[in-house]
Amino acid sequence: MATDKTFSVAGISKLDGEYKVRFANDIMRIKVLAKSGHEDIRLADLEGQYTKLEAAKIILGLEDFADAIAQSTILEYLEDNSPKAPKAAPVKAPAKAKTKAAPKAKAPVVAADLEDAPF
Repeated sequence: MATDKTFSVAGISKLDGEYKVRFANDIMRIKVLAKSGHEDIRLADLEGQYTKLEAAKIILGLEDFADAIAQSTILEYLEDNSPKAPKAAPVKAPAKAKTKAAPKAKAPVVAADLEDAPF
């Protein structure tokens, strides 16, 4: 749905037993839908220009679309067409801190080794 189109009319209609959200720029779209065999046509004038998602959110709160069928149709549309959140990269386990190795024990000093040592 990467489009910048805006609409001033939105609603729902039933065609072949299936409800769908409809968008138009003129309320007279009702006549075209009726001629095409749509039933239970409910369109609302939004009094402004809105994207499809914005228009669907607006009609979701209107009294004409408060019944269960309209609500489920609009909510299904919103779920299917809302931008998906990008998948988060899997969280890596924190790296284990490297532990310092215990210092090597020095060899004991033997007096015989010191005899040849320079002063």
